[in-house]
Amino acid sequence: MLTGKIKINTSNPGYKWAVLALLWMAYLLNQADRQAFNVVLPLIREDLHLTDLAVSSIATIFNLFYAVLVPIGGLVGDRLSKKWIVTLAILFWSIATAFTGLANGMLLLIFTRSLATGGGEAFFGPANYSLLAQYHTKTRAFAMSIHQTAYYIGIILSGYIAGYIGEALGWRSAFYVFGSVGIIHAIIMILFLKDKKEPETVEVPQTQKEEKPGIWESFKVVFSTPTAMLLTLCFAGLIFVLTGYLTWMPAYLYENFHMDLAKAGFHSMFWTHIAAFFGILIVGKLSDKLASKKPYYRMTMQGCGLLAAVPFIFMMGNSTTLWVVYLGLAGFGFARAFFDGNTYTVLYDVIPEKYHSTASGVMIMIGFGIGALAPMVLAIIKEARGLSFGITSLSIIWLICGLVMVIGGRLIYMKDYNKIKNGELFKDKES
Repeated sequence: MLTGKIKINTSNPGYKWAVLALLWMAYLLNQADRQAFNVVLPLIREDLHLTDLAVSSIATIFNLFYAVLVPIGGLVGDRLSKKWIVTLAILFWSIATAFTGLANGMLLLIFTRSLATGGGEAFFGPANYSLLAQYHTKTRAFAMSIHQTAYYIGIILSGYIAGYIGEALGWRSAFYVFGSVGIIHAIIMILFLKDKKEPETVEVPQTQKEEKPGIWESFKVVFSTPTAMLLTLCFAGLIFVLTGYLTWMPAYLYENFHMDLAKAGFHSMFWTHIAAFFGILIVGKLSDKLASKKPYYRMTMQGCGLLAAVPFIFMMGNSTTLWVVYLGLAGFGFARAFFDGNTYTVLYDVIPEKYHSTASGVMIMIGFGIGALAPMVLAIIKEARGLSFGITSLSIIWLICGLVMVIGGRLIYMKDYNKIKNGELFKDKES
């Protein structure tokens, strides 16, 4: 007799790879959905007669709203069903994306794109990573590496597809398509994704249970740990440059090199993220090898990556030769991988384990809160000095952050690292 329910054996060794596939596609759509707006931004600006500052403010509000809600998403993810948080998040932001195509002015764009879409995506990340980690224990690093490729592929694909649809059918159709695909995948996830059933354990008395840290406590831990504070501030510098690049590079190629929107969307994202893809594969092994000798080398690698990217950012924004711009984009992407590949490892090296999740939320909140200003800052510079000057100016931020990380990491990293290794920070918090 049919019951209408799909029975799934979550204990099957192969199911964890099905979970990876479902979450990989969800993460791809997450990144593709974000970048689709940036690609069709010139069409939105022209159709709705908006200024550069006006359209950039939409991206700014999106990132600010996302930043505020991410820590809350992390807290909720530790307490409720991760399966339903992930599936409802993708359903919510996909519906909001589809409705973005109906917007006829700034207010509706801000509501559907910034508030609704940003709010839905903020709850996705923490639960997504946590659920994947629960299913993959011995294969966690491998699974996380595969999962990360969805970020690069999602941005590359959306760069071309959104541009092609936007020019062929109009910018509104791009949001209808991306929103519809997301809704379909959310339904698939509702049917096939399951929470990980943990083995039964002996009940621990309430007095012996360790309380989960709150947001404010995690803020205190991050900003009372010099290495974590330095990492968080430089992470904000990283996100500022990346947000500015993601928002304005498609428009830069579209306007300065007279490309059609599909080509501008593709080339602005492809060279950077394909180089970052290969860079990440190198960074992981190299970082572990160097850190086995001197742990602070992880942070040194991050700083060196930012410094190495500086001339490439200059090439991206200050060249009139297209192949030089592409070379700049590729070098920029490869160098940033040295920061990306070490971020959470560095944070977890100097923060007690019970704060890992919430401290990550604090870092993301501050990073995207500051990074949210980049689209508007570049819009102001674009009107005053041109977009080429604005993109080139981003190199100054990574130059400063790179120097700070190389010097600061050498001076303070090992002190904080040894505190965690010797359990001193735990004692400080408990006393």
